Amino acid sequence: MKIRIGHLYPDLLNLYGDRGNIQCLKKRMQWRGIDAEVQEFQITDTISFLDLDIVLLGGGSDREQMLVCEKLKTIRQDFKEYVEDNGVVIAVCGGYQLLGHYYDTDDGRIEGLSLVDLYTEQGTPRLISNIVIQNDLFPYPIVGFENHGGRTFIGDNKPLGKVLFGYGNNETEKAEGVLYKNVIGTYLHGPLLPKNPHICDYLIKNALERKYGTSDLSPLDDEQELQANRYIVERFVK
Repeated sequence: MKIRIGHLYPDLLNLYGDRGNIQCLKKRMQWRGIDAEVQEFQITDTISFLDLDIVLLGGGSDREQMLVCEKLKTIRQDFKEYVEDNGVVIAVCGGYQLLGHYYDTDDGRIEGLSLVDLYTEQGTPRLISNIVIQNDLFPYPIVGFENHGGRTFIGDNKPLGKVLFGYGNNETEKAEGVLYKNVIGTYLHGPLLPKNPHICDYLIKNALERKYGTSDLSPLDDEQELQANRYIVERFVK
């Protein structure tokens, strides 16, 4: 079995160590005997979503987000069809904001891709915190770090999790991220996946199910990863 991972514009959207998410995906597949191929796309490259099984859209500054969005608009329909066909996407911070309709900033509106029904508005102060969230879909809490000025509103979509500590999408709703089909959008970075192997495996399983009709993954020794996860949970959740 072979899974192709597309890392979109890492030269512009790699503000929070997103290559760590790529390495985590790759190693957890390789340890199971799954061939993992990673392709990095630069802003001038042509992207065929038909050739990809997992797409990573990372975080960047507002200026870089604007550049990327202008490029992605030219292939928005292809990206939309990939998402609606249950293509697997992990979008972090700025990439998460780009999934929606728009991000209103002090310098104007950044038009999004409208892949998911959500929007973002700039606010103050920045929301900076360790964060712990819970979703009964997953066997363990999800931990990470958030640092964002945007307040994201996801409407009727399901969040990635309920906030147990931290801020999440905004200060009021106590929800973080979004789950839409096989898309995860989140403000959690640092990177996200090494401290949350259950989220990494969720992405891999969905990609395998979509491509091969099977999602069985052999277990791995995740004791060190889960120790890191537990440390954050025990430190911040009373």
